[in-house]
Amino acid sequence: MWKESALKILKEYFGYDSFRKGQEEAIENIMEGRDTFVIMPTGGGKSVIYQIPAMLLNGLTIVISPLISLMKDQIDSLNEMGIDAVYINSSLTDKQIQQNLMRVYNGECKLLYVAPERLESQSFVHELMCMDISFIAIDEAHCVSKWGHDFRPSYRKIKSFINMLENRPRLLACTATATPEVKEDIIELLSLNNPDMYFTGFNRENLTFKVFRGENKDNFIKEYLKEKGEESGIIFTATRREAEHLYNLFKDKYKAGLYHAGLKEEIRRQMQEDFMYDRINIIIATNAFGMGIDKSNIRFVIHYNMPKNLEAYYQEAGRAGRDGEDSECILLYNSGDVQTQRYLIETTTLSPEKKSKDYANLRNMVDYCYTSQCLRKYILNYFGEEYSEENCGNCSICNEENQKIDATLEAQMIFSSIYRVRERYGINTIIDILKGSKNQRIMKFSLNKISTYSLMKDYDRKYIDELINKLIADGYIQVTNDDYPVLKLTSKSANALKGNEPVYISMRKAVEVKHEDNDLLNKLKELRKEISEEQRIPPYVIFPDATLREISRRFPDNKEEKFLNIKGVGERKYEKYGERFETIIINYVKENNIHIDNASEMETAASSRENEEAKPKVKTHYITYELYKEGKDLKEISKIRDLTLLTIQNHIFQCAAEGLDIDLDSFIPEGREEEILKAINEVGASKLKPIKEILPEDIEYTAIKAVILKHNY
Repeated sequence: MWKESALKILKEYFGYDSFRKGQEEAIENIMEGRDTFVIMPTGGGKSVIYQIPAMLLNGLTIVISPLISLMKDQIDSLNEMGIDAVYINSSLTDKQIQQNLMRVYNGECKLLYVAPERLESQSFVHELMCMDISFIAIDEAHCVSKWGHDFRPSYRKIKSFINMLENRPRLLACTATATPEVKEDIIELLSLNNPDMYFTGFNRENLTFKVFRGENKDNFIKEYLKEKGEESGIIFTATRREAEHLYNLFKDKYKAGLYHAGLKEEIRRQMQEDFMYDRINIIIATNAFGMGIDKSNIRFVIHYNMPKNLEAYYQEAGRAGRDGEDSECILLYNSGDVQTQRYLIETTTLSPEKKSKDYANLRNMVDYCYTSQCLRKYILNYFGEEYSEENCGNCSICNEENQKIDATLEAQMIFSSIYRVRERYGINTIIDILKGSKNQRIMKFSLNKISTYSLMKDYDRKYIDELINKLIADGYIQVTNDDYPVLKLTSKSANALKGNEPVYISMRKAVEVKHEDNDLLNKLKELRKEISEEQRIPPYVIFPDATLREISRRFPDNKEEKFLNIKGVGERKYEKYGERFETIIINYVKENNIHIDNASEMETAASSRENEEAKPKVKTHYITYELYKEGKDLKEISKIRDLTLLTIQNHIFQCAAEGLDIDLDSFIPEGREEEILKAINEVGASKLKPIKEILPEDIEYTAIKAVILKHNY
């Protein structure tokens, strides 16, 4: 029956012994002729669900996919596995399109990928209608919904195309992200006939989610890449200008590429190919890049700016860790990101209804950046999935040493201000009232006369702003979706205002340093504590411990050359606190007769002590190598580590490339090495596929890789 054949295909072509969660059930539904709706996270194996039925069914399978890059990646992958498939989109010439269609007509391939825009061409649709179509798969199905994050009007043509076919084929709609509202749209607008739903959950356990607010973004990425710069990663920016800026910053230090819609198509294509083939390992890009990238070994995705909504964020962050290995998704947030996204919404020609929805989605995104709860829980709950764990153990909220701070008094001041202005103003005006501002707006509307005016004049403005956003994220305050959003109280804030329940917010604890015998560090902490009491803000808001540790090592005694080079010190913080910290440093240097020229030596020594105490993280391919050296074969290691055989083979080849003792001859069939060498010398060693194509079918890619490594190509 079909299952036995499907497993054989899975093993022979894809290299897996068994299906992943949800795949077998969905394939069975398709093979029995029913419409199917699959929601499966990125990396969960959606493509297998339509590729295997395509090989089993009589007739043609059409895959409708929105991105040229995704089509090319999947076709290249299929062809490399020995599965004949072609695609048709705007990247091909008319001659190439006709050649691909002729291959389909002649029965040379049973898988045809098309862009949805092609269905707007009547002549193309008529050509398809002449074919025996047994199955249509609609990938990235959320694009059909105007409420989705990547609406494509051409997806609305799919329904009419299906209705034109004499014999209605079975349908599959699949996506990685869909809110309940988008799910309903997909079923209705694609005309799915009572589809069976296969939902494997949105949770990606191998991904660590992190949000950092108020960082110097450039410095953060500099420090991050010092540790991760050899791994594959994507850095997303909101604008082309920011992408260009970061690219110029890092292109000479790392193997970095640039991608945005303003580049020539040939440059974009080359950048993407270089990234896919590991010629570069970091791509700095706008959201023009991402959804169609099928690269499995991306270890980190950094968002330099906050995206417009959680669907877009989860889709883009989901590029990381498609291979199931541990990976990080980091979002760097500041308030300017909100203004950028609001501007993008305001300058569109969308209907008022759609704009209102976009503003609501943006607020959910801001709440994610400020929430005190588990980030994973927030994301999953947003998509309608229950997540009962309060601590996932794998996000910046759950992993950090957090403490609950009683902010009842401050919250009541904020709630009272919102109440007394009859819920008619936004965040900045409420802060102006609490800080006792005398600006024109406050005086014009007599807001200086309400009882909460200047009630928080001794608090830092940034702290009040952060506190309000936390109260919004935690459900104490609502924000309207108007062009000029205003704050509204909820039942939670009403209870707190009456004193019926306390208000706690989550703040990161200051991380204690092991070597607290550093006198200068202690003095800096004393000063920070003094300022925190004066300003009534947590010490970490002034400078985190990491900044103070760096100051205590580097002795920055002036602004231009030193202080602004310290991580965590920006212009505004320097203007507010710099002079007081400099005084401490200068006095300390004089009292201890320290020569500043030796500061770098002291810093190096301090760093060495810290590095000695840091516990190294063992890379995953070294774990495989240890098992290999114990005499275990690769299939045993694959089972022990619960990784695919292909992943284990790649680990072994990576070890060989690093000079570790690997018996490469064991991967080369006896008597075939010279034959493989001849092929390599004929077409070069930069790509495996051309070598494979001129060799006999029984020679596998592993043998080719082994010969390349053995002879140091």
